[in-house]
Amino acid sequence: MKPSLQLKLSQHLTLTPQLQQSIKLLQLSTIELNQEIERVLLENPMLEREDGDGGDYAPVPPPGNAPEREAAPEPAAEPAGESITHEGGEGSSEDDSIDWSNVGQGASSRSEDDDDGDYQDIQAAGVSLREHLDEQIALSPLSDRDRALVRFLIEALDDDGYLHQPLEELLELLPQGAEVELDELAIALRHVQSLEPAGIGARSPQECLALQLLALPESAIRPLALEIVTSHLELLAERNFARIRKLTGCDDEALREAQALICSLDPHPGSRYSTAETRYVLPDVVVRKLRGQWTVSLNQEAMPRLRINRLYANLLQQNRAQGGGLGGQLQEARWLIKNVQQRFDTILRVSQAIVDQQRQFFDHGDVAMRPLTLREIADQLELHESTVSRVTTQKYMSTPRGVFELKYFFGSHVATDTGGAASSTAIRALIRQLVDAEDSKKPLSDARIAEILGQQGIVVARRTIAKYRESLNIPPVSLRKSL
Repeated sequence: MKPSLQLKLSQHLTLTPQLQQSIKLLQLSTIELNQEIERVLLENPMLEREDGDGGDYAPVPPPGNAPEREAAPEPAAEPAGESITHEGGEGSSEDDSIDWSNVGQGASSRSEDDDDGDYQDIQAAGVSLREHLDEQIALSPLSDRDRALVRFLIEALDDDGYLHQPLEELLELLPQGAEVELDELAIALRHVQSLEPAGIGARSPQECLALQLLALPESAIRPLALEIVTSHLELLAERNFARIRKLTGCDDEALREAQALICSLDPHPGSRYSTAETRYVLPDVVVRKLRGQWTVSLNQEAMPRLRINRLYANLLQQNRAQGGGLGGQLQEARWLIKNVQQRFDTILRVSQAIVDQQRQFFDHGDVAMRPLTLREIADQLELHESTVSRVTTQKYMSTPRGVFELKYFFGSHVATDTGGAASSTAIRALIRQLVDAEDSKKPLSDARIAEILGQQGIVVARRTIAKYRESLNIPPVSLRKSL
């Protein structure tokens, strides 16, 4: 072996810092973009907002479903361990007296300390379920011991107001020094179930509905409704009315009244007090119809207005030799302003191309949505498909029909008899129309819906209809049938 010199020619792609920043900004949502800009403004004195404000924006709620609520299970193990305490500190015997006054309050006070950042959200949502129940307990004539056990059970409820842990398991979570019997815990549960809203503390949907029925004034139909809820709730869910009539001996009119009474109940009584996390979106573009044409414009409220700080730029110009790091920060500020502008220009181009392809949707709605792929838009605009994917993710379009994510206008398609194609969105809209117009006594099966669509030239398998129906949260035919 001996040292030698070799000359090798190769090609490789290197992303400059400016290009890396451009790609990063393109994939951010508008709200995330403004957060990133706020971070840069704090670090780079060469950059400032034109309007001089702090970046206050007015986001709007996203379209479609109700606000998402993340379940936050709160096991009773920690409240029990912290709340039931022995007086006298360490080394106290089991015969020491128990301080019951704080049972069930440990988790509440701890969450207030740990979730200071969510205080405004909780305040805006109103009183929580536990606060509502605790207010009632505070006014009850219970002893300190009983009140503590009731609060202990309240801490074990989920956000819907259900008690999923068996009393035997909850009893084991209590310290031995508490000397609580299972019967005492059962009595405490009855106190919980007597609170408002009715149905709180139930261990099953049947018990929840039964508690609500028992809280109603006596009526001629209540006993039948109670029997159905406690013994035949699954048959009612399956719309097996003939079986219910046979088991209960009721007639059609009585069954119809009992069904209406049961449907008026709330199977999730605690959910109205839950603190729901509302996610907001800020539309990037606005679609309007001008002179018979659908046009897209940028949402000025979503566009951050940035500029170079002239004071620092002039100082750098006068003292270029002593500029130091300011020169680099000036270049970074210019890159950011250029990349932000390029980001919105790309969003505008892609949005206009989508609107041009989906004009029928804006005129007639979901049933007129045509199949569209990212590659079609990429080829039309001479962009890479990955660029279009970044542009259409977490970017929103405000239209006369609502606010939609740009991704909404893309989807799979199904072939038609005429050689064309129908988008999955249009097929879902047709399924929704057929179900809304069906006879509730003779609802359409998935096979019948597929047959009707086939008569219109849209060939869709029954299992595909079932998949689309489930995505629309439409129950199967057996659950849509009424008396």
